Amino acid sequence: MINYYSSIILLSLMTLAVLSVLIYENARIPGADKRLLYLTYALIALSAMAEWCGVYLDGDARVPAWILKSIKCADYILTPMAGGALVFQMHLSNKWQRSLNGILVANTVFQIVSLFTGWMVTIDAQNHYVHGPLYGVFLIVSMAIIGVVAIQFVLYGRSFRRQNRKSLYGILALVVTAIFLQEFFSGAIRTAYLGLTIGAALMFIHYTEFSQLATDDFVFQQQLALETDTLTGVYSRYAYSKALKEYDAAGALPEGFAAFTIDINGLKKVNDTIGHEAGDELILGAARCIRLAFITGRCFRTGGDEFVVLTDSMNRVSADVTLSRLQREANKWHGEKVKALHLAAGYALAEDYPDLTSEKLVHEADLAMYEAKAEYYRKTGIERRRR
Repeated sequence: MINYYSSIILLSLMTLAVLSVLIYENARIPGADKRLLYLTYALIALSAMAEWCGVYLDGDARVPAWILKSIKCADYILTPMAGGALVFQMHLSNKWQRSLNGILVANTVFQIVSLFTGWMVTIDAQNHYVHGPLYGVFLIVSMAIIGVVAIQFVLYGRSFRRQNRKSLYGILALVVTAIFLQEFFSGAIRTAYLGLTIGAALMFIHYTEFSQLATDDFVFQQQLALETDTLTGVYSRYAYSKALKEYDAAGALPEGFAAFTIDINGLKKVNDTIGHEAGDELILGAARCIRLAFITGRCFRTGGDEFVVLTDSMNRVSADVTLSRLQREANKWHGEKVKALHLAAGYALAEDYPDLTSEKLVHEADLAMYEAKAEYYRKTGIERRRR
């Protein structure tokens, strides 16, 4: 049994060493987190060695009793710390963490005092370990630590998506089972440090996996912010350029592809006479009308008052219907600072220009939009330079 048990301890120590190397090689882990992981693995390794020494030297008449007691004292101090170290990695600061810290300190003091009083362990005439009269206190402490660790695992799990919590709870179940088997069944079952080592390895996998997910989420949010116009909530100029590249990279434009360009008439005059807040109100109104008018497609704000809508499902009839719907929405709109919204819009269909790129098709839509804008100024008699 000793040989088999020793091989398990050796493999556990090698696993912890490999984990330490993985952490050292991982440049994405912050230095503070690395130090905490190193500390966790060191505690597990030291407590495993203390237990192994206690098992291996039990009954050896050559070893002084005070050494046997010291080894067992170290085992009873380090084992709870090793279990608690798995929780330290979670960076939780709450009453349960403070309770765990208090239990670990109290247990350390109790074990040191017991070293001299024999409360926990005594040595018989054959140099074998014998549980002292207060050994039950250690079992109570162990159960309390397991309970607090379980609570912390649950609280920590709430920081993840619901579907990502099962793995965390599975790690907890594995470690608790390993400790339970050792403490409450035959002394020949030495599974605590095997469970702690496997748990530490799985926690590292969990840490790296979900740290990467968190990074991916952050990158996605940054990308989303980059592709969203902050004022109107429609797609940004960056997203517009990206969309044109994607269309051009795909080769021929879709058969129903259409480009619409939309511009606000009279925005400069509003900015100059009423103020930029009123101008922003017009821009927001234009974005709202576009959203309501277009059943399909993506709307991009490409300039101050310039919008482009790209859609893959439009023909001439539906394009004219959409422009009419846009005009009706603009006619119905009124704001607090500005009472009317006038839009100039034009479109170009891929079916009319089969050889053009998406960018050139937008240029054709621009030409149609400028014709509509010129018509607006002719009808209203407003000087174009004051737009």
